[in-house]
Amino acid sequence: MAKQNTVFKDAFNRCLKLLAETATLPSEPELGTTLGVSRTTIRAILTRMEELQLIAWDKRAKVVLRQPKSEDYYPVSETDSLSDIIERSFMRRILAGGAEPGMQINELELARDIGTGTTSVREFLIRFSRFGLIEKRPNSHWILKGFTREFALELTEVREMFELRSAASFVALLPEHPAWSDLDRIEALHHEILADIDNRYKEFSELDERFHLLVHTSSSNRFIVDFYDIITIVFHYHYQWNKTNARERNARALEEHLDYIAALRSRDPVRVETACRAHLKSARETLLQSIQ
Repeated sequence: MAKQNTVFKDAFNRCLKLLAETATLPSEPELGTTLGVSRTTIRAILTRMEELQLIAWDKRAKVVLRQPKSEDYYPVSETDSLSDIIERSFMRRILAGGAEPGMQINELELARDIGTGTTSVREFLIRFSRFGLIEKRPNSHWILKGFTREFALELTEVREMFELRSAASFVALLPEHPAWSDLDRIEALHHEILADIDNRYKEFSELDERFHLLVHTSSSNRFIVDFYDIITIVFHYHYQWNKTNARERNARALEEHLDYIAALRSRDPVRVETACRAHLKSARETLLQSIQ
């Protein structure tokens, strides 16, 4: 997948969301600033929107013809970065093998599955290996060392420190910061899933990742955000490893998230810390149960 194509599709989807929320579009320079892309990409986006008869575009004039529909968006799988695609394929391979210690991971096979070069896969595995979960062996092979109880306890201890720091940063954001709008959308998804929990409880793991990443990103600390990579891999996927009482467990976690979100909105540091600690305590217990 070409990088520029991924950038375009991701920016196009975000522009559709912007259109759905505002029913209007700003100037090209403003759009470029909002979406964080070049003017060339903005023009490609507007051209595509005109082809779909979403807008009538004539130089500076952009007349909205209709609201975007779900079929107008590019699939999420086409907007992911290469690192996201490699991570997803890596975890799919581990889960399919039962995530047992000693499991072999072949970077050549993984690259073939993804359809990319081995260099990108090797870079991901080297980066992932620094956490001690996999180990390099000769001939492009890696060994899964396993998720031990000791590793989980160490991970959760650091996670709690970082998330408490990030939550405190989140409540200090200005009211007009875009993170609050992102939080609105995430909160709405929580209610949607809870309203149809019997059929949608499996969607929680992805939403969990999205919510906590938003909180961590508010820290503006590159080390915290980088550390979240290993958090998301372990905590996000343990919901798939441990399927015991998954519906009930995910429903409880959704409720905890809503309490956490309400606390963030209150901007009360004590309330935020209480809600954050309560949710992380549950997440730690669930993680430990999944590896026993």
